[in-house]
Amino acid sequence: MKNISIIGSTGSIGTQALSVVDEFPEELNVVSISCFNEIDALEEQIRRYQPELVGVMDPDAAFDLRKRIQAEFPDIEVLSGMEGLIAVATCDSAEMLLTAVSGMVGLRPTLAAIEAGIDIALANKETLVAGGSIVMEAVAKKGVALLPVDSEHSAIFQCLMGNAHEELKKVIITASGGPFRGKDRAYLEQVTLAQALKHPSWSMGPKITIDSATLMNKGLEVIEAKWLFDLEPDQIDVVVHPQSIIHSMVEYKDRAVMAQLGLPDMALPIQIAFFYPGRVENTKPSLDLAEVGTLTFEKPDKDTFRCLALAYEALKAGGSMPAALNAANEVAVARFLKEEIAFLDIPRINEAVMHQHVPVKAPTLEDILDVDEWARTVAKSL
Repeated sequence: MKNISIIGSTGSIGTQALSVVDEFPEELNVVSISCFNEIDALEEQIRRYQPELVGVMDPDAAFDLRKRIQAEFPDIEVLSGMEGLIAVATCDSAEMLLTAVSGMVGLRPTLAAIEAGIDIALANKETLVAGGSIVMEAVAKKGVALLPVDSEHSAIFQCLMGNAHEELKKVIITASGGPFRGKDRAYLEQVTLAQALKHPSWSMGPKITIDSATLMNKGLEVIEAKWLFDLEPDQIDVVVHPQSIIHSMVEYKDRAVMAQLGLPDMALPIQIAFFYPGRVENTKPSLDLAEVGTLTFEKPDKDTFRCLALAYEALKAGGSMPAALNAANEVAVARFLKEEIAFLDIPRINEAVMHQHVPVKAPTLEDILDVDEWARTVAKSL
């Protein structure tokens, strides 16, 4: 039995991960979980999985949860804030941490878990976007496994199995195109929050759904791929594939292209990370290509969807520039979700912050945290 910790257990990825645990109760065991402030859902998870340790980012919500469960579960410790998140990530009995939180908040707990020698199932792309060099250096030093959970990076990971890195020519990351595929800037100027939250293929949390609508999610995946697979920017392509059946592809130097296909369901990449290097049978339906019928592909419109182009620019600038872009985007998306700004203000704010930032070439963790704070402050003022 493998002991799993999950930060972000009440979110979209976290709840789907727990469904995988439910399917394999003899093989997987949940030892610690956390959320931001969704304590009703967390309380249900505590009753079902009875973890050793629980974290709640919001101190008031943590206090409330502690009062609710202390009589029935006196031995379950409830911690709060970043310290609580780190404690969950580094739980003594944990063998693997699933980082299922959204945003920069996942960086410090992930680094702490790596330092503790715990394998990482990474669903928090911002961790590598902001701190890729630091994280990969720590992974190499401690000798832990870092297994991608994003469907695109899991696909690349699978396509690379059994092949040498020097044989790789490039990776091709697929994108659904989001709800506004094929639309022009005039259309995007009128986009509402409700429209942006209707993703055509995937069921995800609000932040990643908006990122998918702007194509920033694909841009963040480009930066993440650089660190996961040791790539140069010109080795990472993006192609729009509306059916979301091919999750990504790898081209080798002999021009052979390998692809990983499957129905759009995050349970599979989560399961692959949990059971690697083995595979286990599940109860999911098989992919029926005859029923799918047609697979189509398009080039992404980087002029209309500026966020993807900005991500490539940040990757090429290097250093702390991706951290600045990520922080600006987190603020811009949060403001859009509150309907404080328009949809096209998201790339405008991101670009403005990038133009003001002078990147630190070889940033430390402290540098990354400082840049993150600076970029958030600037983004809130624009």
